[in-house]
Amino acid sequence: MAFELPKLKFAYDALEPKIDAKTMEIHHTKHHQGYTNKLNDAIKGTEHEGKTIENILSNLDMANSAVRNNGGGFYNHSLFWEVINPNNKGRLSGDLKEAIMDKYKSFDGFKDAFSKAAATQFGSGWAWLCVHPGGKVEVCSTPNQDNSLMPGVGCGGQPILGLDVWEHAYYLNYQNRRPDYIDAFFDLINWNEVESRYAKSK
Repeated sequence: MAFELPKLKFAYDALEPKIDAKTMEIHHTKHHQGYTNKLNDAIKGTEHEGKTIENILSNLDMANSAVRNNGGGFYNHSLFWEVINPNNKGRLSGDLKEAIMDKYKSFDGFKDAFSKAAATQFGSGWAWLCVHPGGKVEVCSTPNQDNSLMPGVGCGGQPILGLDVWEHAYYLNYQNRRPDYIDAFFDLINWNEVESRYAKSK
């Protein structure tokens, strides 16, 4: 089965004014669709064909740039659409809140760490909140379309929250003001979804 572009659970204009409709449409139908198509081309007839994206990325030869870039792009965006929402669903709570407080002492401490990871990622990349076996959490960042499932990226664990800091994610609305885009992201996080991912991953 070939990978397919996931459908969004909200309209392209649902995140306005935080993320504008044109950016969302281009991001989903052009960038994510492009990664999806190129991933399918890259794995066709290889040992990766028919495997889950998680299995592909976890066992990846990092020298395979076609699968690395497009597999990462497919997975990262698929997660991104799930952890944002127009209704600010839920608040940080439960076991995930305890894990974040244990690591970062306060929500502001976590927000500062995550914002710094996103803002200081040179060029294109992602900021992540990841969970390790046992439930401990970590904020980190990766370049390009890498993620913490991949071997040897210096950022480990299961990603449960990710922020795309490629310019295509924000440039139409925020131009070069990445910190403003990062700050807006915190109003869009679907904490119910992130908490669910944490519970399944720890």
